[in-house]
Amino acid sequence: MEINLNRIDYLQVGVISQKTMRLLPALGRKATQKVAVADHDGVITCFGMKKGEAVPVFKTLPGQKITRLDLGGALGTPQEKIFVCAGSEVKGYTKKGKQFLSFEANLTESINAMHVSGADLFVCASYIYNHYCDCKDQDYYLSGDKINDIVCLPAENLGRIVPVLACQDRVLRVLQGSELVYDIEVPGPPSVLELYNRDGGTNGEDILYGTVDGKLGLIRITDSSSSSKWEIDNEKKKGGVLCIDTYDILGDGVKDILVGRDDGTVEVYGFDSSNEPTLRFEHVLLESVTSIQGGCVGKESYDEVLTATYTGWVTGLTTEPQQAEAGPGDEVKMSRETQSKVAALRAELDQLQMKVVQGREKYQQTAQSSTAVSAMPVFSVNDKFTLCQDDASYSLTLEVQTAIDNLLLQSDVPIDLLDVDKNSAVVSFSECDSEQPKGNFLLVTYRCQANTTRLELKVRSIEGQYGTLQAYITPRLQPKTCQVRQYLIKPLSLHQRTHTIEQDRPMNTLSLVGQFSFAEIHSWVLFCLPEVPEKTPAGENITFYFQNTFLGTQLEATYCKGEGHFKSDNISTISILKDVLSKEATKRKNNLDISYDINDDSVGHTLKMIHPKLEYQLLLAKKVQLIDALKELQVHEGNADFLIPEYRNILDESAYLLEEYKKQPAHLERLYGMITDLFIDKFKFKGQNVKTKVSLLLEVLDNYDLDSLMNFFNEA
Repeated sequence: MEINLNRIDYLQVGVISQKTMRLLPALGRKATQKVAVADHDGVITCFGMKKGEAVPVFKTLPGQKITRLDLGGALGTPQEKIFVCAGSEVKGYTKKGKQFLSFEANLTESINAMHVSGADLFVCASYIYNHYCDCKDQDYYLSGDKINDIVCLPAENLGRIVPVLACQDRVLRVLQGSELVYDIEVPGPPSVLELYNRDGGTNGEDILYGTVDGKLGLIRITDSSSSSKWEIDNEKKKGGVLCIDTYDILGDGVKDILVGRDDGTVEVYGFDSSNEPTLRFEHVLLESVTSIQGGCVGKESYDEVLTATYTGWVTGLTTEPQQAEAGPGDEVKMSRETQSKVAALRAELDQLQMKVVQGREKYQQTAQSSTAVSAMPVFSVNDKFTLCQDDASYSLTLEVQTAIDNLLLQSDVPIDLLDVDKNSAVVSFSECDSEQPKGNFLLVTYRCQANTTRLELKVRSIEGQYGTLQAYITPRLQPKTCQVRQYLIKPLSLHQRTHTIEQDRPMNTLSLVGQFSFAEIHSWVLFCLPEVPEKTPAGENITFYFQNTFLGTQLEATYCKGEGHFKSDNISTISILKDVLSKEATKRKNNLDISYDINDDSVGHTLKMIHPKLEYQLLLAKKVQLIDALKELQVHEGNADFLIPEYRNILDESAYLLEEYKKQPAHLERLYGMITDLFIDKFKFKGQNVKTKVSLLLEVLDNYDLDSLMNFFNEA
């Protein structure tokens, strides 16, 4: 069953955070619902619809930036009280806008996640979870990594409240009181949690989760264990999931799953006969969708998917038909209501244009006066720099509350810029001087089309080369202004956190001993590797596991005060760590005793892991080189029937092959570079300099065969 939904824009508030828009419960079975939305200006706007217009119910005064909004009330009654958190304070309002609660949680950081259930309030700062009952402190938990969201299994079903934390290290942590009961691995860093069917399903134990890398899943949580019900992979490389809701928008009696993503995609998943989720509807907005709700807003009896986007637009996708169709020779007559609405919009537009003209004239006059003071316009930037596991690249997403004029990207380390289909900006490369001590390796300008508020870029770094990527964002504002954002390219930038590694691989070991604290060595590991929590872990020691997203090699890092041990099946990883850690320790005047144990079998193991990628790229390059010659032969002969099947296949797949080759800039050179580094690093640990033999290695690679390459490594 497919569904057709039509877009309606209701109103715009200020810039808003994730999960800050909710629908208040309906008064009647088919009645329209009020909408509560909170923004970064600290304003809560509650509105309803009357004669097709958004009419405010109440609006609070500006204040501190609001980061979350939730609904609450006594258990068993309509959840119509509005709770917001701003900084470390939680405020409560009635549905008519009267404030009845102002509670200071006394946290050193701002609250970024909140859940309300009856008299219980659950709040989370970056790493800290607090539970209050009737505003009295109950439970506390310090998480091992950043907390992105919280949800609680309902007490009505289970007899007790079960808090579940979504943490950045790809784990859901299930708590009881102040204790961790167990944790659940999920396939990506979880960004949002919601109760399935809004009540946890039949037994109150089902939770929906969305991840930063766009995956979606349903998990059942019991007293001592969990089970995954289903999981949807992000095969089409859509944006990360920011918000989820369940609502029967299809009208088939089964609640559907509504999903909002950070690339503006809105999805509706229905369920097929085998109870598996199936995509039934998709719509793309131009901004990241921060909140999503199913309900009835615009008109009685017409269900809709209500969304709120980053720049504050509250938009509905309604089942109400928005277009009237006329037959041949007929004409569509506008209702009086529509005519008056169009007239009002035209009048408002004329008024706004007049204000703009007056504002420009006033600005010109002020700018020319001797007492003119220029004030920089302030604008918000929502940015995200994340490692993509599938293609071992970094995705940089920049979203601005106003249209972007241009973007300058500058890097002091070598990185490749990859093509992004969604990106329609005009790209200009500038010549760079990389010979200077802090030279440029990349200088690129993106000129954006009109009304572009969101840009997505992809870059791929080289492990061992580290520095800073800088983005200079210039919006279409007067006077001209620019914001600079910096992103660290770490020495082992292509590694991502994992929870287990294969212990039977041939491992190389690096050990450090010295007069350094636990916090110091943690800061060094944080400098070297992504996805490491900024806060020093609790306890006396810690073990982290990592996997290289490009090659699949592994790294185990175990360290404590005065001691650190690193194991990897890739000698180059150990070499990079040795160089960087010793440099960082020298900077801080720490004396290190460094020892290492190299396993020669790991070299052959790493080459075997590189082999499929290298073989594929060499074959792809050969096929692409043949395409032009084969096309000429085809034109000359009039057809391709005389060619052998292998060459006919290359012609048939030429478009795909060229596209695949275009997607992989410098891929072959990168693999050659990795093999060269492996060769140099192997002999470096033996005290030999083999850089003079690199040209011989490249000759072997040009006539690639795995056995001959391994023989070269063994005989050199």
